[in-house]
Amino acid sequence: MIGCDCEVCKSLDSMDKRLRSSVLIEIDGFNIVIDTTPDFRFQMLRANVKNLNAILVTHPHKDHIGGMDDLRAFNFFQKRPIDVYASENTQGVIRNEFSYAFSEMKYPGCPEINLHTIQEQTFNIEGISIIPIKVLHYKMPVLGFRIGNFTYITDANQIDQQEKQKIMGSKVLVLNALRKEKHISHFNIYEAIGISRELGIPQTYFTHISHQLGLYQEVDPLLPEGIHLAYDKLELEIL
Repeated sequence: MIGCDCEVCKSLDSMDKRLRSSVLIEIDGFNIVIDTTPDFRFQMLRANVKNLNAILVTHPHKDHIGGMDDLRAFNFFQKRPIDVYASENTQGVIRNEFSYAFSEMKYPGCPEINLHTIQEQTFNIEGISIIPIKVLHYKMPVLGFRIGNFTYITDANQIDQQEKQKIMGSKVLVLNALRKEKHISHFNIYEAIGISRELGIPQTYFTHISHQLGLYQEVDPLLPEGIHLAYDKLELEIL
């Protein structure tokens, strides 16, 4: 039996309930999800998502692709494969982790996935422009995404200047901030604050938060104006 004695894990505050990081983007009824976490099924049920048009994948770590098998439910109801956009490296891991979904002789009920390769250039999905943003997760390349005035970056501790230019002008930035202490592959909260200020983003929300960062009600009030901790079920309207 696995247990945890930390105050965040035992907190009764809904803002301290932290599932693996993902985001649902809805544009005129077109639904895009970034990352299929191991919590993907529950997250989709909780948000009452009945139609899924595309998946964007940031990188191939298990906490970001582990729920991809549950795309099969959307296959069943939508009667079509789901388009998944990822880098070549990430696609290699997806094909390995979910090899049964790509075999020539598929078992009935396997998830049906159409893989599309993301490179560094802007691409479009049904007229929606998506700008990939290359960041580093220690030494691993990870993709962030800018869609309109919204930029989403998770699992990063380095962003080169040319990639920062792609983020500038965003109205909302979602950025990883793992904890207060320095980390080898994630921004800590002070580094994430520095990135937000450097880029002049009006509203920034920190995601991929570990229990080590502390309770929402203790940490969020101390953050600079325009910067907040994200939390499960947070909804934003971005014009």
